[in-house]
Amino acid sequence: MSLKIFNTLTRKKEDFVPIVPGEVRIYSCGVTVYDLSHVGHARKEIAFDVIVRHLRFRGFRVRFVRNFTDVDDRIIRRAAQEGVSPRDVSERYIEAFRRDMATLGVRPADVEPKATEHVPRMIDLIGRLIRGGMAYVVDGDVYFEVRRFPEYGKLSGKNLDELLAGARVEVDERKRDPRDFALWKSAKPGEPSWESPWGPGRPGWHIECSAMAMQYLGDSLDIHGGGEDLIFPHHECEIAQTEAVTRQPFARVWMHNGMVNMGAQKMSKSLGNTLTIEALAARHDPEALRLYVLGTHYRHPLDFAEDRIDEAARPLGRLRALVIEAERIAARGTPPPGPDGGLFDECAAQRARFEAAMDDDFNAPQALGVLFDLARQLQTARAQVGEGQMGAGAFLMGVGELVTMARVLGLLEARGPAAPAVDRELQARIESLVWLRQEARKQRDFAEADRLREELSRMGVVVEDTRDGTTWKLGS
Repeated sequence: MSLKIFNTLTRKKEDFVPIVPGEVRIYSCGVTVYDLSHVGHARKEIAFDVIVRHLRFRGFRVRFVRNFTDVDDRIIRRAAQEGVSPRDVSERYIEAFRRDMATLGVRPADVEPKATEHVPRMIDLIGRLIRGGMAYVVDGDVYFEVRRFPEYGKLSGKNLDELLAGARVEVDERKRDPRDFALWKSAKPGEPSWESPWGPGRPGWHIECSAMAMQYLGDSLDIHGGGEDLIFPHHECEIAQTEAVTRQPFARVWMHNGMVNMGAQKMSKSLGNTLTIEALAARHDPEALRLYVLGTHYRHPLDFAEDRIDEAARPLGRLRALVIEAERIAARGTPPPGPDGGLFDECAAQRARFEAAMDDDFNAPQALGVLFDLARQLQTARAQVGEGQMGAGAFLMGVGELVTMARVLGLLEARGPAAPAVDRELQARIESLVWLRQEARKQRDFAEADRLREELSRMGVVVEDTRDGTTWKLGS
């Protein structure tokens, strides 16, 4: 099966064909570093982390670039409020972002450029646009002339007449057209600035990403993406200014993740309804947060409910229990050969299902379903090993397959919080018995369910059945 990706530009799924066979060049628009990152940022970064992981799993050589916007009006305002330099603010939140990403298991990009370190490249790109008649200078400011790029709007589906209404464009009588956007902003007192042929100033937001993407990935990329709130104006403007210079497509595929909603509202700092990654990670298992986020397809909106994170922790705990049990068996030495009970074929079938799901526009929810199906089979296999019906080696192989697939999604890379009073081996045994009891109840084999409850009780385990599932704890 070929890898298919939904392309925002064409509004359909397409077979993915990289520009250079076997290589993928990806640029993802990063954060503006003026505050702590929130769950909306987590959603976007987890999505692109999984995209990169799966591409590498499929054998592609990936070069992934994610920038930091470290010069911006909001950074300048924050610095003025705190009485520090804009650089102090941006560096503080770059480090906070990196801590948050490490907490979530999001791997660093191959290159993480800062806008302030690439201003000469931006000045050169702006100069090329001016010389090509695509931009003009007014009192030290430089604007891109939208009318000179007839394809403006092809990504967002907006046309020039619609834009004339003034949606999301600044009112400036010096512009030739209200829709023209800033490439360079002349210096203002107290703001950081750089020398340029048009006088001191700083780059506009859109030109930053074009310059950095072109520097590290070339004039044409395989994939460019970010949150869907960047489609217009940011990515639309990137396309215009870049293709006006190169005369070739800026990106073959444009990918955008859906927004995170809090109730009926989109999550945003301006609405004051954000939840920081730092705060959520302090209250919940970060890997459970990751699993919860992946439970919704990356292109769909995520209706966020914090209590769902703890619900995600339960299936995650069952996956971890299998890994702990496999480690315990492996610690005894190489297990003797034995019957596999068809587990090899089951694992191969689940691996094929997993790859098909991820090849279909990175369908993580379906891929998670495969993991949970395999976990149920492995729980049964573990019981068969204990009864001598299956070789331990087959069980270890199956858990290895589970871990391989889980790590494509960035799962089973952290132990997570464990109850301090529970020994690792005991916890794995308890999780296995609890799962077998749940399966017996589903099959209406209540005698077996009662027997398993009694066995758990003899181990000092208190089992509670609720509407949301079965929970357990060690009795006092």
